[in-house]
Amino acid sequence: MEWPPGPYEYAMFALLLMTIPVQRLLTRDEVHMRVPLRGLLGEIRDKGYWWHIALYVLMFLYKAIIDHHNEPMKARVGGYTHWIHSIEGDWTLWIQETFYNDLLTDLLSTHYLFMYLFMIWFSPMYYILSRDEVMADKAALNYFVIYLLAVPLYLFFNVEVTSSFIPGVDALLYHDDFTLNFFTTHDPMDNAVPSLHIGLPISLLILNRLHCRSQGIDIREWRHREFDLFVMVNVVIYTFSIQYLGIHWVVDILPGIALAIVCASFCHAVQPVVRSTSLRDWRKLLPDRSQSIFAAVCVLLFSGVLVIGAIDGPGVDEDVPNYRFGVGDVNVETVEVHSLWDPVTVEVSNVGDSTVEVLLIKRKFVEPHAQQGTFDWDAILEDGTPDVVVLFPTGYPDRRNSTEFEVMPESLFDVHLILMRVHAQQDQHNTNTDPSAIGELRITPNYVDDELMWSAFLASLPSFIIFGIAIEGLMYRLKQIESDDISDINS
Repeated sequence: MEWPPGPYEYAMFALLLMTIPVQRLLTRDEVHMRVPLRGLLGEIRDKGYWWHIALYVLMFLYKAIIDHHNEPMKARVGGYTHWIHSIEGDWTLWIQETFYNDLLTDLLSTHYLFMYLFMIWFSPMYYILSRDEVMADKAALNYFVIYLLAVPLYLFFNVEVTSSFIPGVDALLYHDDFTLNFFTTHDPMDNAVPSLHIGLPISLLILNRLHCRSQGIDIREWRHREFDLFVMVNVVIYTFSIQYLGIHWVVDILPGIALAIVCASFCHAVQPVVRSTSLRDWRKLLPDRSQSIFAAVCVLLFSGVLVIGAIDGPGVDEDVPNYRFGVGDVNVETVEVHSLWDPVTVEVSNVGDSTVEVLLIKRKFVEPHAQQGTFDWDAILEDGTPDVVVLFPTGYPDRRNSTEFEVMPESLFDVHLILMRVHAQQDQHNTNTDPSAIGELRITPNYVDDELMWSAFLASLPSFIIFGIAIEGLMYRLKQIESDDISDINS
């Protein structure tokens, strides 16, 4: 653990500190259904919650593997931020400029950092502490399954956050001295589609309603109604904050909701099987013949889409920018550490009409000069003394419009950043006399382990299989409805 503690340590401390008080508040009307703290370990043992713990450990390891794939694959899959921007435009810029307030920024940043982790942890813990093993199972499965569903999009459909592509949008959460280290270490910042900050809680809300319907309960009379409302309130906050903080696009919400529907349907259907199956009878968890056929079709179909459309597809167009910024903006790209023996080469090309400046610098020189979405460029230069590279538009053939950085890390924690801005100096070769000038860069990293397609496909297979099983379940229910309708007509 670093000292002083960073955002992750504070979030985990708050998470543990608030679990019991929040659960007790939400269950104030049914004290008799609470699990006393002294009986929690016994409850976990008696109800078989060991696999919930194993699931979360597996999820932690799985996410680490996926994050390891993200940057090295960029050279082969590129990015699709320009597609999203062409659909949505600068909507999030209007949101940020309209509602900007320092206090609001602090409140929403704290909520974003803490509440997502809290929701992941608290959802199954709430049900465990409330003696509802069925919903505890579904809540634990919910987090695991919805991330599995999102993996192919995260790996093969890279979309940068809005603050990296819309000029004028500040990265209010990412570019701050308190959070910069954490996010440049743990967040790829190009996994915008889908938004699981929306998908995960909405999936939980759908699960709540599927459960109530199966039990013949009006959700307004459900004993967990307060928790359901708690989740709903946080969905509303997230819907606004992910736009305001310069993170997600509005379009990102729609795939998040779509995955939530698939995830909730799957978890609701599979939970009784998981609960009733012992470790020795694990074969019962395997899909049946009909489910296997649908799963195989989805595997072939989605894999074909990735091979034909994603790998070396339109996302790797060298003339399309993956970073855009206006006058006064400073954007950042992270160079990860994947090897202590092989360098990382990063190609940077000016694909716009404005002259830009780029520099390579160690993160430790940037952190002190970041505050609520902005970087002090001049202070960074004085502290880190890096060489600034000026890249001109292609209209100046006698001037360079691209460069290549080579990074040889000294340790696993030796993180480098590439900073970029519109060229500030005025000369006869500079085109940025217009305050509305926009810099556009194409940045492509090349890592030693840049051929990770096979393992990326393998990591995506669970998503395709779950989609297939979910579709089969939907078709089965439609047949049942049709059969019931025919029976009613005959009667």
